[in-house]
Amino acid sequence: MSHETADPLDLSRLDTLAGEALAAALKAGADAADAVAMAARSLSATVREGAVEEAEQSEGTNIGLRVFVGARSAMVHVGGVAGLADAADRAVAMARAAPADDTQGLAPEAALMRGPLPDLDINDPTAPTMEALIERARALEGAMRHVPGVTKSGGASASVRHGARAMATTNGFAASYATSTHSHGATAVAGDGTKMERDHWYSSRRHFADLEDAAGVGRKAGERAVRRLGGEPIATRTAAVIFEPRTAAGFVGHLLSAINGSAVARGASMLAGKLGERVFPAGIGVRDDPLIARGQASRPMDGEGLPIGALDLVTDGVLQAYLLDLQAARKLGLASNGRAYRGTGAPSPAASNVTIHGGKGNLDDLMEDAGSGLLVTDLIGMGANIVNGNYSRGAAGFWFEGGEITHPVTEVTIAGSLSDMFARAIFADDAPHLYSTDAPSIAIDGMAIGGR
Repeated sequence: MSHETADPLDLSRLDTLAGEALAAALKAGADAADAVAMAARSLSATVREGAVEEAEQSEGTNIGLRVFVGARSAMVHVGGVAGLADAADRAVAMARAAPADDTQGLAPEAALMRGPLPDLDINDPTAPTMEALIERARALEGAMRHVPGVTKSGGASASVRHGARAMATTNGFAASYATSTHSHGATAVAGDGTKMERDHWYSSRRHFADLEDAAGVGRKAGERAVRRLGGEPIATRTAAVIFEPRTAAGFVGHLLSAINGSAVARGASMLAGKLGERVFPAGIGVRDDPLIARGQASRPMDGEGLPIGALDLVTDGVLQAYLLDLQAARKLGLASNGRAYRGTGAPSPAASNVTIHGGKGNLDDLMEDAGSGLLVTDLIGMGANIVNGNYSRGAAGFWFEGGEITHPVTEVTIAGSLSDMFARAIFADDAPHLYSTDAPSIAIDGMAIGGR
């Protein structure tokens, strides 16, 4: 069967494409090469006020070929086997003209992953039709519109994506695997005129059967929007700020950005040179585990063919590891810890399923202990600088007194220093298992809140 008529997601087809890319690279004069062949098929539907606003279907295959000529390298992309020889010739020519960099290169053969890939159960073959996706999106919107106070729909959507990838290197690594992602979500608008508020909720899982039911997602989107009605800025002050799990995931994400090996190697991180130093309070641990069954960010292999496993990033509050691919590790004089991730481009360090351990209690406990402060349910902008640690972001949420929510708050700014925020963070133990960064509620006392 030809490449053109085979199932695009067939792993043997992708294995063959990756192998053909390597053969083309060697024939063109490369000393070494690696290749990733990826295919995907996706369907998505969006409805607004009962009408189908968007229905999309896509399918495609792409090959990424990275070639090495001595200590020089280059990367090219091609849509299929046609034109592969020309792409390989172009890549080798580009590599010969590139500056030498001895931190680039394939993993040593002895370090490559061996044996079958672990079965992580991250591919669900369930394939809903476009009609089924539209029906589910309408169910989401219907449940959302039935929430008293919801006046408009910001849209409801449902989607499915099936993907497959194969990777191969000229020094002996070859493996492939398939994935799936099922998701649906909705955005609700409450109120009218100049007093409208919006919020959203969604569910995304590897397996269709694990999704939160559509009606529940729709209701939650509606309820979150309605509870924000009447929000006003508060006077500028210093007070406790508590991140609910959805916003806390972003806060932990700033740590992950700061320990990304690429940023650390460039000196573009406030945590460069901080291994072995305290970053979080005693007792707090942060773990990255790409091998969690059905995990949203699970992957059975490293993007450079190295073995992969759980990694403690922070133990008892002390920074233990950076996220390292081969190039970042070589620049830092360290060993890769298998955190290379790649699509069809060059590999780069990335976390997978991140969990936080050592916290106590839940969101209500944090509010009771703080007494009064701002519960942040929404963040605006990207105002976190991992180089100097400056943190300033627009926020919305709720003011609480005596541990109880009193009124919604909007159009405020919260600010501080990330290193100080990390050190003073108080972690609950109520992570909702909804996101790949599975953070609990987090409280930080004494933050600057800018309002009216």
